[in-house]
This record gives sequence, C-alpha cells and structure tokens, in this order.
Amino acid sequence: MNKTRTKQLLNKVPEVTIYFWIIKVLCTTVGETAADYLNETLHFGLTGTSLMMGALLIVVLALQFKKERYVPSFYWSAVVLLSIVGTLITDNLTDHLGVPLQTTTAVFSVLLVLTFAGWYAVEKTLSVHTIYTMRREEFYWLTILVTFALGTAAGDLSAEKWGLGYSTSLGIFLGLIAAVTLAYYAIRSLLPQEHRYQPANAIASFWLAYILTRPLGASIGDFLSQARSAGGLGLGTTMTSALFLGSILLLVVYLTVTKRDVIAPAVATADADATIEAPAAYGIGEESAG
Repeated sequence: MNKTRTKQLLNKVPEVTIYFWIIKVLCTTVGETAADYLNETLHFGLTGTSLMMGALLIVVLALQFKKERYVPSFYWSAVVLLSIVGTLITDNLTDHLGVPLQTTTAVFSVLLVLTFAGWYAVEKTLSVHTIYTMRREEFYWLTILVTFALGTAAGDLSAEKWGLGYSTSLGIFLGLIAAVTLAYYAIRSLLPQEHRYQPANAIASFWLAYILTRPLGASIGDFLSQARSAGGLGLGTTMTSALFLGSILLLVVYLTVTKRDVIAPAVATADADATIEAPAAYGIGEESAG
C-alpha cells in the first residue's frame, strides 16, 4: 500500500502584519521621492532614471524569483524598486507623452481589474498566503506594479490636477483606508460566529487597502518633500528619501532576525497539488483555512 507523500510549500511573500503595512507605506513614499531625486536633483532625467531603475528592477526580480522562500531583503528591495518604476511609468506618460492624469488613472484602474480577473481565472484565488508557484508570483508582482502606477496617477490627480493639495489628499486616502477596515469588521460582525473569518472578505479588504496605500504614500512623499510654497513641508527629496530608506532598512533587518513575518508552510500531497492553507492574518483581519 503506497503511502501518501507530502511536501512543504514555502510562501514567497511575507505575512501581513503591522510591519508589512508600515514598510509598504514607507516604500510607496520612497517611490515618489526617489524618482524625483534621481530625475531632478541628480539630473539623470526622466528617461535616464527610467532605464536605470528598470534595469535594476529586472535584476532584483530575477534574484527574487530564484529564491525558494521569502527573504525580507530581496522581497522589500523589489517592492521599493517597483514603487519607483511604477511612479516613473506614470510620470513618463504624463510628462513625455502628455497623457492626462484622468486618463492614466482610468487606464491603470482597468488594467488592475483585468490583472485580478486573469489571476483569479487561472489560479482560482487572489490570496497572498498561497504565493508558492512561479505563476502566482508573476501575477503577484504584476499586480503590485499596476497598483503603484495607478496610485501615482490617482495621488497626483487629487493633489495637483484637482487642486486639493497634498495634506488634503493624504487625509482623503487615510479616510478611505479606515473605511475599508471598518467595512471589513462590519461584514465580519454580521456573519455567524463559525463563518466570520471569510477568505473573500479578508482578501478583498487586503487588496483594497493595498491599492489605497500607494496614493497615500505618494501624498505623504509630496507633502514632506515639496516646498512650503507648493503646500509641502519643504524637507526635499534627498532628506525624505534618506529618512524613509533608513527606516525600511531597520525594519527589514529586524524582520530578518526575528522572522516575525514568515508565513507558515502550506502542505500538499506529492501526487496532487491540493494544498491546505494555514490560517493567517491580513493585518486587517484573518483568513480561514476554509
């Protein structure tokens, strides 16, 4: 009688804890300020900055894909670079090609919906707790890139094109994230006790919050770095980028040492790719194994 062989499947992304959300916002802020720093302060120009950061992103993602498990330094390096490149994509469309921010926001919104649709059609899940195949990781990183480009366009649209200002835009996106969080808990409270940790509710809440943290980060970056005459605090892109990159580095070192954000391995049979997903939190709420 053949025994069922099992294997552990190691997730390639971190658990969604408070550390995840803090570093995510820091990364999105760096994406906004670092792109401006390289482009304007160092005078690389938009094209030169885009080529350099694009090439560096390809290298880092190649290294990330080669890893068999989540490694904080590689993962968060990829997120920082995706944030910068996402910003540059929007900036190139706006500044070089003259595409209105309303159009780029709408286009990237549609692309994001299509990316989610394609991911779900192929994998039947959008859970970040099951990123343990190359195809799922490809969808994951593509989704993140689109969210960064969309967030840059939406942040600039509200703060600059609509004239709301950086501090007002920051407050708006904070309010929207709070609304998503409240909606998650409201939906959960309405469900019977045994069904409160619904994967669909947690996954939808996670991705909505994830999308909204990008324009939040862009607004924070602009608010801190832009001149006081433009509605900012006047810290400049150099100081803002250095401050946030240093904070990211400290948190990544902490997580590397403590492994506080490592997702427990899933289990799969060797003869069939049926997995059992361990319960885990999205930072907003928990996702059940069911």
